[in-house]
Amino acid sequence: MTLDADLANLLAGKNFAAFTTLMADGQPQTQIMWIDDDGEHLLINTEIHRQKYKNAVRDPRVTVTVFNSENAYQYVEARGTVVETVGGDEARSNIDTLAKKYMGVDDYPNPIQSERIILKIAVDKVHKNGY
Repeated sequence: MTLDADLANLLAGKNFAAFTTLMADGQPQTQIMWIDDDGEHLLINTEIHRQKYKNAVRDPRVTVTVFNSENAYQYVEARGTVVETVGGDEARSNIDTLAKKYMGVDDYPNPIQSERIILKIAVDKVHKNGY
């Protein structure tokens, strides 16, 4: 299934996402993230030592809200499930691609503390504001 057209349009730009996972006690945890897609899934790139990764592995239900960088009142919230994780060279290449998109640099400049991993998210429900 292809992504919602308005969501895909936001993903094409330099727009940030709020990524929400659930802690073990059920409380939500949200971080502002770079976001990517493969035409069918949302892609979040993180590291395996980070809490968001541990949360998503334990409970794959997540929410990703992508905001229009020029109008924060225009956004798409996507609720879904992490259906796959991808590591290795593909995850490393993806973080470099995201660094180019968001920072204008060829290589991700921050130290990698553990292992890069892509969380592939299948979207189950979309809510829009400003459309």
